[in-house]
Amino acid sequence: MASEKATLVLGGAALGAISFAAYQKFTQKPSAPLPAVRPPPPSPQPTPQGRPLDTFEKAKTILPFGFPGPVNDLVYRNAYVTSFNRRDRNPNWVAEHITADSLKRADKVDRSNSTFKEDDGIPPMFRAKLSDYFKSGFDRGHMVPAADVKNSQQSMDETFYLTNISPQVGQGFNRDYWAHLEHFCRQLTQSFSDVYVFTGPLYLPRQEADGKFYVKYQMIGNPPNVAVPTHFYKVILTHRQGRYSVGAFVLPNQPIPDEVPLEAFKVPLDAVERGAGLVFFEKMGEAKVGLPDLCKETNCKLTIRKFNDAQKKALPSK
Repeated sequence: MASEKATLVLGGAALGAISFAAYQKFTQKPSAPLPAVRPPPPSPQPTPQGRPLDTFEKAKTILPFGFPGPVNDLVYRNAYVTSFNRRDRNPNWVAEHITADSLKRADKVDRSNSTFKEDDGIPPMFRAKLSDYFKSGFDRGHMVPAADVKNSQQSMDETFYLTNISPQVGQGFNRDYWAHLEHFCRQLTQSFSDVYVFTGPLYLPRQEADGKFYVKYQMIGNPPNVAVPTHFYKVILTHRQGRYSVGAFVLPNQPIPDEVPLEAFKVPLDAVERGAGLVFFEKMGEAKVGLPDLCKETNCKLTIRKFNDAQKKALPSK
């Protein structure tokens, strides 16, 4: 029974070697040939001095009233940085840097003092709202967990902004397997001096009965306002004595049995980059290509803990 459940979970991931490779193959099919007759390119428009305009100057005449976007809001907090997607009302990514020292609890810091709140820095028409989650059936899932910032009440409070939140399945995921993965990240600070974590949502294709791939996801809110991701990723970069290693994991937004091993969700870093449209660790240059596998540097195994406050981790929205 456990193996059957594991198979179902892995089948739902949709970013494994088989399904993602198939999707990539579909997207790379040659397109139909275009008609041979094409309009001639426009002639360069001369300036009053007789010189042709460069493309930047041309853009000023094409967009005299501004560039429409897309706009991704960068939000800087004490313990994390996030890029917020105005269309999906979800983060694109949330980045944090944790160490053994940063995880130490300060006096009187308690998540019971924190409350979920809308981010006033996002324009109202693009903002995720508390009412979107009300009776939605989804938890308000932290991307950077409150437990990672127990060193400051202000920093902990900032993890409750909806720019750090995505709709997550509660029982079996946000309150269970996902919480175990968050704990795993914190445990890494016992072996590594620096742990850098990127967390975010994915909207991945799934092959249906007709053999075609579709991207489908639920929307919550009335009117529909916030996208429900199909999957979530964590990209983890560790550092110890000048040596870096990386691990990338993609989990379906659905209940996952505790017995499913974490490495079942391990994927190549570039698979997350292609699925999310992001590039991680660009400033590493060529060194990024040869980064050691995190799971060969440490045991990528979850410690299954039934948290006493699991039911309070993210207030259910039912």
